[in-house]
Amino acid sequence: MANPAVRPLEELNAYGSTRWLLLIGFVLASILEVLDTSIINPVLPTMAGNLGCTTQEIGWVSTSYILANVIVLPMTAWFSRRFGIKNYLLVSITVFLVSSVMCGLVHGLNQMIVCRLLQGAAGAPLISVTQAAIAEVFPKKEQTIAQSAWALGITVAPSIAPTIGGWITDNYTWPWIFFINVPMGLGAMYVISSLYKGKGPQKVGAVDWLGIGLLAAGLGSIQYVLEEGQTNDWFQDALILRLTILGIVSCALFVYWQLAPRNKTPIVDLRVLKDVGLSGAVVVMLVAGTGLYAGLFLFPLFSQSVLGFSPLKSGNFLLLPGVVLGGTMIFTGGMMQNKVPGRDLAMFGVLVEAYAMWRLGHLTPMSNESDAQVALCLSRMGIGLLMLSVIVAGVGNLKPSAVGQGTALMGLARQLGGSFGIALSSTYVVQMTQFHRYDIAAKVYAGNPEATDRLNMIQGALYASGYDLEKARQGAAELLDRQVSAQAYTLAFNNAHVMIGVMFALTLPILFLMKRTAGGGGEVTAH
Repeated sequence: MANPAVRPLEELNAYGSTRWLLLIGFVLASILEVLDTSIINPVLPTMAGNLGCTTQEIGWVSTSYILANVIVLPMTAWFSRRFGIKNYLLVSITVFLVSSVMCGLVHGLNQMIVCRLLQGAAGAPLISVTQAAIAEVFPKKEQTIAQSAWALGITVAPSIAPTIGGWITDNYTWPWIFFINVPMGLGAMYVISSLYKGKGPQKVGAVDWLGIGLLAAGLGSIQYVLEEGQTNDWFQDALILRLTILGIVSCALFVYWQLAPRNKTPIVDLRVLKDVGLSGAVVVMLVAGTGLYAGLFLFPLFSQSVLGFSPLKSGNFLLLPGVVLGGTMIFTGGMMQNKVPGRDLAMFGVLVEAYAMWRLGHLTPMSNESDAQVALCLSRMGIGLLMLSVIVAGVGNLKPSAVGQGTALMGLARQLGGSFGIALSSTYVVQMTQFHRYDIAAKVYAGNPEATDRLNMIQGALYASGYDLEKARQGAAELLDRQVSAQAYTLAFNNAHVMIGVMFALTLPILFLMKRTAGGGGEVTAH
């Protein structure tokens, strides 16, 4: 995706101090994409009522955005070479803003889905293209601090987006979650169009239509299966089964075709994965995306259903962890700038994240707010240490011409990790809740002394508060059933976080694939 003919270092000095203004423009552009991935989540119930559809149907508002994003993302490097980074970036922002306004003006679900498809396709390149542009604009010695500021935006934004979405909906109306993109996007466009000198289109040869078709069929099918599988009872549904087969076969053929010697112009250059550092970074980013987005998905459900939080309180509860994440990103960037090996920071981040998941895996229905808050803050600290250092280290040993493709693959891994994390954690929690409920309910039987004592205690409390004997008996049975359900869900929630923690711990050996050089696995070169 980055320009193969990268400017000599002396030419970079032509940007002067304007490179820092450019950085702001690049950060704003990248925030657009990640913000709209999660800002919509707390708004979906309200949107369903306004658009006249069910809560299951409204899920396609999120699914359509992710589908388009995942399909287009691996192709951004090719489009950047074909049309030029600057042109592609400006057109993408323009289409993103137009589709955002259209999303806020629609009156039906089908219109919204089409607009979100356009928005997702336009937003797909904003992260990888801006990172490649930063690698082009900044000299080697400033790469770490520039990439740190950029990574801060794309990591913090999804953490605070649900809070922003909930606040906007409570104080205004849901269309404003789309309209707020306009000032940010216009600011990014003005800065980039005025200051960025990105080179124009390059000759890339014939269009790899077969590769595009296989990629769209493979990732689109798999994404649909992940999003809708739980709702449709997975492989018991004929469509889910067929799309699973189509997705696996298409992805396998896609990989074969992209690596085939007779394919002279592959849409995705998978050969860059020969670099073991990048390959390791892609795997780690997949896990990091899983942990970040699964955590954002699971905790609001647990806090509202078990701890009794309101939706607004649940969203606000994530603000402090978001601040911790931002502070950690700044700290990590400073440490890498001061020549602390990025691999060491990544390993420490993995350990912190695994410990945080262990703490989240030991909450109870009686846990207080501070227990959850400390665990969430530790989790965001681990993500901040890990993700930034891996992003910089992953492209550190690549040639400048391959940086764009490397960032696109890491971005795809992060996005797929998020999708996998949400889908798999949702399925896992449902199944484990059923398992634990059956296990607990089997122990709550007539004649069990502990169950009898608990039931009598609840019944006595209800009777003392004014209920007649029969209503107190019925109420006690209902409350005990609720306690069983809450305990079962809590255990399932705990299991999911322990599983995520194990996944993070298993990435430690992978991090050894990266060179232990100061500032990362190498630095993003721009010369």
